[in-house]
Amino acid sequence: MENLLQFISNISWWIYPLIGLIIIGIRDLTQKSHTIQNNFPVIGHLRYLIEKVGPEFRQYIVANNREELPFNRRQRAWIYASSKKQNNFQGFGSDQDMNSAGYIFIKPALLPFKLPLNHPNIKNPSQIISAKIIGKNRLKPYRPQSVVNISGMSYGSLSATAIESLNIGAAKFSCYHNTGEGGLSPYHKKGSDIVLNIGTAYFGVRDKDGNFVLDKLVNLVQSNPCIKMIEFKLSQGAKPGKGGVLPASKVTKELAEIRDVPMGQDVISPAYHKSFDTIQELIDLIEKIAKATSLPVGIKSAVGKTEMWEEMAQIMQKTGNGPDFFTIDGGEGGTGAAPPSFADHVSLPWVYGFAKVYQIFQKYELTEKITFIGSGKLGLPDTAVMAFAMGADIVNVGREAMLSIGCIQAQVCHNNTCPTGIATQNKWLQSGINPELKSERFYNYVKTLNKEILEITHACGYEHPSEFTMEDLEVAMGDNNKTSTLAVAYGYKKSKVKFEVL
Repeated sequence: MENLLQFISNISWWIYPLIGLIIIGIRDLTQKSHTIQNNFPVIGHLRYLIEKVGPEFRQYIVANNREELPFNRRQRAWIYASSKKQNNFQGFGSDQDMNSAGYIFIKPALLPFKLPLNHPNIKNPSQIISAKIIGKNRLKPYRPQSVVNISGMSYGSLSATAIESLNIGAAKFSCYHNTGEGGLSPYHKKGSDIVLNIGTAYFGVRDKDGNFVLDKLVNLVQSNPCIKMIEFKLSQGAKPGKGGVLPASKVTKELAEIRDVPMGQDVISPAYHKSFDTIQELIDLIEKIAKATSLPVGIKSAVGKTEMWEEMAQIMQKTGNGPDFFTIDGGEGGTGAAPPSFADHVSLPWVYGFAKVYQIFQKYELTEKITFIGSGKLGLPDTAVMAFAMGADIVNVGREAMLSIGCIQAQVCHNNTCPTGIATQNKWLQSGINPELKSERFYNYVKTLNKEILEITHACGYEHPSEFTMEDLEVAMGDNNKTSTLAVAYGYKKSKVKFEVL
């Protein structure tokens, strides 16, 4: 008997797992929802496990340095190293395929630009003030203190700690922070300049029926002097022409108060604006808002059909009214979640969309009046320089800013399960973000990005990146190893930009 008891005690540790596996097997055989599990009980679960962790394994083990999208490992490594003040150099030459179609070559000058002894970049090699003053004719024009700034990312899409970290870092570097269409939250008010983004749902400046209320906007601006510009979002690169839904489960009391929406209901962002139906009505509203708030007012949009852009340019040339800035968003998508059909196919990639819009306003001699802001994977030195050469005056960074504070490109922003706590409202996941540390990481990233943009600028013989021309960059055509300048590839030459260094 003693030996039997000893035998039972020795085998009891594996009895329970075995019973568990038998129960799972019976469940798999009796259910009809998943064919794999029914046909291969127990082991069929491995298929779903591999599918779930596959992207992470490919990201770190399978894919090479230049293979992944949206951001490959080399790009992410540069952002991570820059944000942590680590060595972000690359040894033993480039591992890029320089003959591949679309590859960009930046052409250095024989003699680089030499800074005068009293030049402000001697003291601060990372400061690049915008060449243009935005809204010169408004009562409160604005000149951004950085050519790299934070793109529109809402509180609600991003966590409170993520927004706070970015804002503190932006304040330290003196770049602006776009609120995204979710409205101005307490976490946006940690010291940086603010661009207030107003989307189709008019969050924070609406009535109970979702209509835009000018008086609410005026009061918001007057009580928050950190707001320097207002941006009407017509569409975004991730899902142009499509609205959005914030599920009721995510609508906290704080979010409801910030957005002026009821608790316990899904929050709908329509695909269109209620406050205007035509380009003329849009321009009239912009002028009305600019007059009421004294601030520069612009629009953000992805690009597709160009007829309405042409109409806007004609009205602006004729009347002198219209947006003070354009934020051109690339169809590559961004932080907003979207159906694959929209993210992959609807609207033009940034280079094509921007080129089309810029040429329209250049034709009507309006490029000097307008500040062009680029948004769409431009947060790396080479892509930023390309944007400046094509006519952008400022670049906004979104996903790159997220990477700088710890995003690992898990691509689960839409599931509320972001493992880094950045794109989730889960309090437990958010608790891993230390705003004091992460704000420093973003500061280091944006400081390094500006510094390298300026170093490339000087290497090409220029003082300010606004001086880049479309002849300064060439693009590989993928045909008999030929290259063409951006001017030839996109069919225009950028207008000269006047600037003075402060």
